[in-house]
Amino acid sequence: MADSSSPKPTAGSNTPNDTGFIPGDDTFTKWRNIFTILTGQMSAEGRQQYLDAKDIRDEAADCRRCENHRDYLLKYSPVIRFLQDNIKQLGGDISNHNVYCRRCPQRQAGGFDPDFGIKICANQVRTQSHLEDTIAHEMIHAYDHLRFKVDWHTNMRHAACAEIRASSLSGECRWATEFFTRGQWKLTQQHQECVRRRAALSVSARPLCRDEKHARQIVDEVWDSCFRDTRPFDEIYR
Repeated sequence: MADSSSPKPTAGSNTPNDTGFIPGDDTFTKWRNIFTILTGQMSAEGRQQYLDAKDIRDEAADCRRCENHRDYLLKYSPVIRFLQDNIKQLGGDISNHNVYCRRCPQRQAGGFDPDFGIKICANQVRTQSHLEDTIAHEMIHAYDHLRFKVDWHTNMRHAACAEIRASSLSGECRWATEFFTRGQWKLTQQHQECVRRRAALSVSARPLCRDEKHARQIVDEVWDSCFRDTRPFDEIYR
């Protein structure tokens, strides 16, 4: 579903605006924008305009690709199927009817809402493996919501604990992802540092969080018990 508030690309224009971005859908304009980005001639604002226009243009294809990968993972991924079974044991149901692929204006991979289900940001998901980690992350949130009655809105410690567990157990902090995708090259304590960093980043985006320092403080307060808790898994295996 297109977001009417996002800027629409204007076909046929070859005049760059003051940020260096050139509106347009034709092949020449697309490559001209890419070249401008690669050579450092486009500002950060222009690059954001380019990405927004690209997301709008590719929305249908991105969502189809996301839905195909989603259906495959729900059927064949061991971690997704395991989490599905454990969620069902708690009276919940996560399947293709409430895992939605959508275009997101925010730079995030997905989100969980107890009433809505799981939203996957199709324009942010890079690969099927990235989607598997994202769905697993949000399914761990769903499990925690049912198992622990998480207060998502007013209890910062609950939210921090949920983010620690989801980042630790989903696979998003595996060594290869950190090393090759995010440029985190430390060889020791890599998993723990990734979990802390990503949990604090998620907590800092919540309305009750004052700033990044406050987010790190909340994560530290619940770290020991929440990082050790691997339910419904026996251990961290991804």
